[in-house]
Amino acid sequence: MMKLEKICVFCGSSDGNDVAITLAAEQLGRLLAEREITLVYGAAKIGVMGSIAQSVLDQHGKVIGIIPEFLKKKEVVHLGLTQLITTTNMHDRKLKMQEVSDGFIAMPGGLGTLEELFEILTWLQLGLHSKPIGLLNVNGFYDDLLQLFENMVRKGFVSMENYEMLLVDSEANRLLDKMVQFKAPEIPHWLNTERA
Repeated sequence: MMKLEKICVFCGSSDGNDVAITLAAEQLGRLLAEREITLVYGAAKIGVMGSIAQSVLDQHGKVIGIIPEFLKKKEVVHLGLTQLITTTNMHDRKLKMQEVSDGFIAMPGGLGTLEELFEILTWLQLGLHSKPIGLLNVNGFYDDLLQLFENMVRKGFVSMENYEMLLVDSEANRLLDKMVQFKAPEIPHWLNTERA
């Protein structure tokens, strides 16, 4: 079983127009606090990001925010966090998130959320980490993306093993349980050879 002490959540810096997403973020925040799991996220006080962070803090949980300097200057940073880490740029932010987290969850969001999800999935595929990655599919938000992934498998661009690395659920409690049970796939032989 995986020990999940810190989970990084990728999600939108806007609220969107589906209140179910905000409610799901608040619920996930409460669950993280109840399970004594520290939230790692992008440090914003706005949008879905702000909702999940405030939910954890309201339950006396711990929150680590990681934000690049240029976004901090735009005054979107949440100043009530347990810990705030400032990086020089977006790339360093993602490296730091990967370094301090034991797992990752993507909630609904925009282009930045997708970019973070795809990069962390690729790193898992390449064996650069062995941490669980969950997709919280609130109100079918990611149904079309999952259909695309299935098409990528059918067309031979993604293996079934790599497709199944992504843990998917519409309920946060079940998703966290799946993440605890996660076992990383073995690194492909050709990757081991090139990295040796």
